[in-house]
Amino acid sequence: MSSITADNAGQYGDSRKLAARARLHSQYTIAETAWFPWVAARLSLKPGARVLDVGCGPAWFWAATAGLLPENLDLTLADLSQGMVDEAVARCNALPFGSVRGCQADAAALPFEDGVFDAVVAMHMLYHLPNPAAGIADMSRVLKPGGLLAVTTNGAGNMREIYELTTIFGSAPSDPAAEAFGYDAAERLMRSQFGNVSMSQHPASLRITEPEDVFLALTSYPPGDGAGELQLTRFRQAIADAFRQCNGVLEVRKETALFLSRKTA
Repeated sequence: MSSITADNAGQYGDSRKLAARARLHSQYTIAETAWFPWVAARLSLKPGARVLDVGCGPAWFWAATAGLLPENLDLTLADLSQGMVDEAVARCNALPFGSVRGCQADAAALPFEDGVFDAVVAMHMLYHLPNPAAGIADMSRVLKPGGLLAVTTNGAGNMREIYELTTIFGSAPSDPAAEAFGYDAAERLMRSQFGNVSMSQHPASLRITEPEDVFLALTSYPPGDGAGELQLTRFRQAIADAFRQCNGVLEVRKETALFLSRKTA
């Protein structure tokens, strides 16, 4: 079954489909500290650090946190999609970083020498790799001794209240990203590679008030984006029923975490 974790070229040629899913989080998240600043506060970057973002997407993270990070970061933005790299570099060039460069790259075959980065960031992307362990191993390779790998992903219960609606398309009633590379896989593979890992879960939930935003998010990737008219009509009805049962406000649990490992010095 196709899912959010498949068809990378179609899904991530640019940020439009990703934006439909991101809207749920940007508009409806309830949290004491927003996700991007929460992650930034835990990276412990130093001024002038050389940082690689693997699977950088449109660089929304760096745009949201540039003012919170240390000065003069040397930022390399890498993604399998050249369109994403171009968008990310254009966005970050206008921000107060020491330097910004972009690179189209396969996360499991990074075109960099051994031991050159102080930190590698891989946010919500390892579930796209056929072999996440190979990606983690190559990220470790390009880290300096003592360097930090920061990985984010979702837990098995993430947003189950809305993923249950996608059974109309024949999908499992759970987050496809968490199925491919969830908490257990992140813990196991990072500990295996580095011998250490720490995990912190972001305390947050969603209070969704607009049914159309749920529809747009869940039809932005397969199989929803290829569904026929009858399936889409049934899907709209299922969403409307869910909101009606909740008096117009859909309360959704989030399970999203940051995993940190440090390369042995």
